[in-house]
Amino acid sequence: MNQSPAIQGKRVLLRKPIETDALDFFKCGRNAELVRMYGGDTRNLQPLTMEDARNFIDNILRNNLEWCVEYDGRCIGQARLTVSEADCRARYAVGLFDSSVWGIGLGTEITQLVLQYAFEELNLHRVDLRVLEYNHRAIACYQKCGFVIEGKEREGALIEGRFETDVIMSILDREYEALKTAF
Repeated sequence: MNQSPAIQGKRVLLRKPIETDALDFFKCGRNAELVRMYGGDTRNLQPLTMEDARNFIDNILRNNLEWCVEYDGRCIGQARLTVSEADCRARYAVGLFDSSVWGIGLGTEITQLVLQYAFEELNLHRVDLRVLEYNHRAIACYQKCGFVIEGKEREGALIEGRFETDVIMSILDREYEALKTAF
């Protein structure tokens, strides 16, 4: 399995964790909206501890194809590919824990960088993801990057006592190639 290389974009750098990342994550605290978009329970959120932050960053370090996202000299999130080499595919996940950078297009840039790596370096055939149906901002980002909605898992996630729907999206290598010039 490949180790995640550093990937430089126009505004972001995808890289392995460094010493200051846990502190950057800790300073952002636990954001209820982000927890909800991840499918977590916000009804009894506990403050983020420095140990929680270190564990989060350590998990990124342990995964072969997971990156910290650096923007403006600080860690603001993470991105991950979980590759299945047997069938040339990967599951994609991204999260920006620093809410001050939401809505400025960084998710799109990160996604495009990871797709470029997935299709041009790993030679994957397919990248897919799952996103909660109420996460409209993420769905719009993924569609902008070429992901297609394949279907829904109706009411498959029990979140805060309610059944929520997951949207299943993917992009194939030929779709990426057709869109690549637009990136």
